[in-house]
Amino acid sequence: MTARASAADQAPLILTVPGIDNSGPGHWQSIWERELDDCARVELGSWERPHRNGWVNALNHSIRSAGRPVVLVAHSLGCLTVAWWAAMERPAYGDPVIGALLVAPPDVDFAPLDPRLSGFAPTPAAPLPFPSILAASRDDPYIQQKRARRLSLLWGSQFADAGAVGHINADSELGGWEFGLFLLSRLTGRVRVSRAEALVHPLQIDRAVGASN
Repeated sequence: MTARASAADQAPLILTVPGIDNSGPGHWQSIWERELDDCARVELGSWERPHRNGWVNALNHSIRSAGRPVVLVAHSLGCLTVAWWAAMERPAYGDPVIGALLVAPPDVDFAPLDPRLSGFAPTPAAPLPFPSILAASRDDPYIQQKRARRLSLLWGSQFADAGAVGHINADSELGGWEFGLFLLSRLTGRVRVSRAEALVHPLQIDRAVGASN
């Protein structure tokens, strides 16, 4: 068995990708890092002054250094970093990223709430080369949910309605965010297989998950 094949058979490394100003100790990403096995943060650097290419390079380094399959768990501008990484690196499907949970991506194209977001415009419009779930809140000040749904279509992501919980961050007071853990389990439950199987059995999320009333 080759080293590459051996790496493919390992449990995936979960890499969290925070947004602007990083995720503090009360953020669900930080809680997951403390409580989940094989979960680590991507140190993007320049947290207060994000630079698109710098963040993409930092993400690429973490992914390539993992030495095994990777599942990305991105929040806010971290979601755009993931999308830009896929657009720039153009990896093969499921290699090495086998899935991504994309939470509360902001609107960077139309009058972004924070001017620091504009450096990540335009939003990459190509489907992501791995299974993904995009979770969005109904009252996120950084994006209208209908635009978040459009993003999910552009990126080929399954959409999950997270309810009315703001920007799905520490201010949302979600603790460990059980719904997010449920989405992660649905994602990893399907992609914790070989990359070849991921091609044959693409991710499917029940219609009931996150369905709007």
